[in-house]
Amino acid sequence: MEEAYRKSYRELYFGHWWWRAREEIIVDALRQAGLTRGGHILDVGCGGGLLFPRLAEFGEVEGIEADTDSAHESSSSNKIHIGTFDQSFKPPYRYELILLLDVLEHLPDPEAVLAHAVDLLTPSGLVMVTLPALNSLWTTHDDLNQHLRRYSKASFGKLAQLAGLNLRYSRYIFYWLALGKLMVRAKEGIVSTKPTPPGIPPRLINETLYRACLWEDAILRRFPIPFGNSLIAIGERARPPRRVDSFETTPSARVSSPGTI
Repeated sequence: MEEAYRKSYRELYFGHWWWRAREEIIVDALRQAGLTRGGHILDVGCGGGLLFPRLAEFGEVEGIEADTDSAHESSSSNKIHIGTFDQSFKPPYRYELILLLDVLEHLPDPEAVLAHAVDLLTPSGLVMVTLPALNSLWTTHDDLNQHLRRYSKASFGKLAQLAGLNLRYSRYIFYWLALGKLMVRAKEGIVSTKPTPPGIPPRLINETLYRACLWEDAILRRFPIPFGNSLIAIGERARPPRRVDSFETTPSARVSSPGTI
């Protein structure tokens, strides 16, 4: 994420229609999955922990973030591990929920990261993933966000299988926005465009788009619509965990100090 984008991210997260709608879709999906309060939750690539207050509905929340500046700007910095989510991250307990929200598309080896998340689950634990969808929707905004790829349901299904994740479901979201992205891509094919960070639209437009996204999702998620701007998936462990250091039976009292349209 570019520096200017990072500095405006908090304002965008709490104010922009896309981030607001995305948060509601995520929380609703967790409720629909039957997740109830209890156990530990890990938000991988959590930034400043802006989703922590909503996730607290489901358990004890912590995060891991490689960007020191983003983590230190957070009021929840004592709950954020600073570092990379790889085999060096060895927590003292397993998680009931691990979130990888708009993370895997940035990584050169997403299979290793997803497999590590699977290994850190409790027997009943879940992994939630959100991703930008469909390479046909690639625009300069993906360049701005330093994406390496976008995913289809099929391509993420293959990745999940390789990582040992059994998907309960995966579906596209932000259906109408996919059509908008196609128009932007066509325009960029004609006119060279430099990517710029998004801004928050005027209040009435912003609120209308937010409501439209929630109405669209509530109505259309019942149908197998084969496209969308993003993909959301929830899965559980499909294989025995790899060998890891032993986990404590009780959580440590001290936590190590330390998304995209």
